[in-house]
Amino acid sequence: MTDLLTTLLRRWQLPDGQGAAALQDFARRHGTPLYLYSAPLIERRIGELRAELPAGLALLYAVKANPLPAVVARIAPLVDGCDVTSAAEIALARAAGVAGETLSVAGPGKRDEDLAAAVAAEALVVVESLAEARRLAALANGRRPRVALRVNPPFSLAADAQMGGGPRKFGVDSEDAPAVLGELGRLPLAFEGFHVYAGSRCLDALAIAEAQRATLKLACELAPFAPAPVRVLNLGGGLGIPCFPGETALDLAVVGDALRALSKEAARRLPAARLTLELGRYLVGEAGLYLTRVVERKTSRGRTFLIVDGGAHHHWHATGALEGRRHLHFPITVVGAGRHATERVTLVGPLCAPHDTWAEDIELPVAGPGDLVAVFQSGAYGASASPQAFLGRPPAAELVIDRAAGLPEPLPNT
Repeated sequence: MTDLLTTLLRRWQLPDGQGAAALQDFARRHGTPLYLYSAPLIERRIGELRAELPAGLALLYAVKANPLPAVVARIAPLVDGCDVTSAAEIALARAAGVAGETLSVAGPGKRDEDLAAAVAAEALVVVESLAEARRLAALANGRRPRVALRVNPPFSLAADAQMGGGPRKFGVDSEDAPAVLGELGRLPLAFEGFHVYAGSRCLDALAIAEAQRATLKLACELAPFAPAPVRVLNLGGGLGIPCFPGETALDLAVVGDALRALSKEAARRLPAARLTLELGRYLVGEAGLYLTRVVERKTSRGRTFLIVDGGAHHHWHATGALEGRRHLHFPITVVGAGRHATERVTLVGPLCAPHDTWAEDIELPVAGPGDLVAVFQSGAYGASASPQAFLGRPPAAELVIDRAAGLPEPLPNT
C-alpha cells in the first residue's frame, strides 16, 4: 500500500471505519456511479491556504475544476471571486452569489456571447489576443470594459500541463505584448493588469515560486508599455495534488513563504497592483470520492479483471486515457474490505473501448460483484470534464456532503 493511499484511507476513515458504513449507505440510497464531495474538506483546505497567503492577495476559484452549483455555492463565500471561461460559467457564479466585478473571464476563443455576458456582469475580461480585444470593444455599447492582458511568457512551469513558453494558444507572446499594449490604449477599454499562467498540477513548491518570481519580473518589464498603472497581476495557479504512486503533497509552507516575499517585492515595484491566484484542483480535488460498483469478475488468459459500472465516460482523467497513463492510476480501494486478502487485478470500466481502464495489475482486496470501489482525489475535473454521453450510459450522480448528511467529518490533511 502506498503512503498516499494510506493517508487517504485515514482521512476518509476507511476501509473499515465509520466512513465505510456511511459510503455504503450513500451508494445504496443514491446508486452508483456516484461522486461525493466533502464540504468540510473543501472548507479546511481553503482555510489552510488562507493561513499561508500574504494579506491582500486575492484568491479566485477556477469554476472549471468543479462547476457543480452546490460546490460553487459552498466555495463562493470563502474566496475573493471566481475564474470563469464562458457565459454559462458567469451565470453559474452569479447564481451562487459571486459579485460580477470579482469575476475574471479568461480562456482563448471566447464567443461574442461570452464577451457580452462579461461586459454585462462588469467582470474583468482577460483578453487573449488583440483581435479579441477589438471584438470586446465593439460589443461594449458605450461602456469601457475592464481588461487584463494574458501574456504567454518565455518560460513554463515544470508541471503536468505546461501552459506557457513556446508556441501556445494562450495569450499574447511576451515579445509582442508591448505593441499590443499600445493598441489596447487606443481602444475604449479600461486596462487593469496582466495574467500569466505558466503551468498546471505542479507538486514542486520551489518551481512554483520560481515561476511566480519570473511572472512578477515579466510584469515589471511590460508595465512601462501599459496604457494605465497595473492594478492586477494574476499569477495563475498550478498548485497540484498527489494523484499517482510516488507523488507527495505540495509543501504549502514553502509556497506561502515565497508568496509573502513576492508580495513585498510587488508592493515596491508595482505599488498599485493586487496579486491574484486562481486555483481549482487544489481547492476541491482531494475533497472528492468517486464510487463505483463491481458488476462482474472474470479471468482472461490468466489475468483477473474486475469490471465496474463506471469508467472513462465519468472520470476521464482518473482512467489515464486523457494523458496516456495506463501504467499509472489514481488511489483506489475496495470499501469495507481492509482486512481481506489481496490480489493483483486489472480494474476496468463498462465501455466498449480498450482505454476504459482504471488500473492495470493493481493490488486490491479480493472483490466480486456488488462490492463498492472508491477512487480518491476525484473532486476536480471529473464529471464535467468527461464524455458522459458516450455510449448512452447514464451520468454519475453528484452530491455535496457534510456531517449532517451522515458521513463523519474527514480527518485532517495529514
